[in-house]
Amino acid sequence: MDFKNKVVIITGASSGIGLALANELAKRGANLVLAARQYVTLCEITSNLEKDYQIRAIAVQTDVSKEEDCKILVDQAIHAFGQIDVLINNAGLSMRALFTDVDLSVLKNLMDVNFWGTVYCTKYALPEILKTKGTVVGVSSIAGFRGLPGRTGYSSSKFAMNGFIESLRTELLQTGVHVMLACPGFTTSNIRVAALSAEGKAHGETSMEEGKMMSPEEVATNIADGIIAGKRTLVMTGQGKLTVWLNKLLPALADKLVFNHFTKEKNALIK
Repeated sequence: MDFKNKVVIITGASSGIGLALANELAKRGANLVLAARQYVTLCEITSNLEKDYQIRAIAVQTDVSKEEDCKILVDQAIHAFGQIDVLINNAGLSMRALFTDVDLSVLKNLMDVNFWGTVYCTKYALPEILKTKGTVVGVSSIAGFRGLPGRTGYSSSKFAMNGFIESLRTELLQTGVHVMLACPGFTTSNIRVAALSAEGKAHGETSMEEGKMMSPEEVATNIADGIIAGKRTLVMTGQGKLTVWLNKLLPALADKLVFNHFTKEKNALIK
């Protein structure tokens, strides 16, 4: 497939990887349904995309942790375009706190956004995607293959997403629907600034060296190319591939290496 005149839903589209995906897919000719909580920002983005790339785009204010919002998102897509070809479950929330310190509501919040948001959107979009033999994408993380310290809720939600996507792919194996799991490495985006503290408040600063990370544009290009190529799983960095491999074959060594890596972040939680 190519993206010309295809209808693509992107959640978490107001910044970071979601915004980069919107630009990348608009450039390739896709019509877009952009979802996020920041409705004014989304409207500005859709207006610019329509002007710059001569495609159609709509903004739908959506909190993916709310099932009804996800149903409305899909209904709006069908009303505007009559079909859905691709759903990219990109909306996500992170955290940075040790489990001994964190309020359990933080973990529930991450599960509601990262896991249930994917489940809700996929549930309502899938009947239309079955008609078009389209694509479902889950934007996950290396944290969905390897638990990371200080990110118990984030890793748990991404592990859950990975299991959901794998199960769904197997169920749909003979339907013509493509199901892809996309796992960027650390990416320069707002996710660490917005990551929740032990009390559930945004940190407001990053704990890592952003300049050494993938850009959202690189991630978006990888995901778009992966959809075109019908990829099953995209692990996008050498560090990520090594981490997944080590965790399978040498898990005790992976524990030590991951521990040592996170002792070097700014204001490290483990020492």
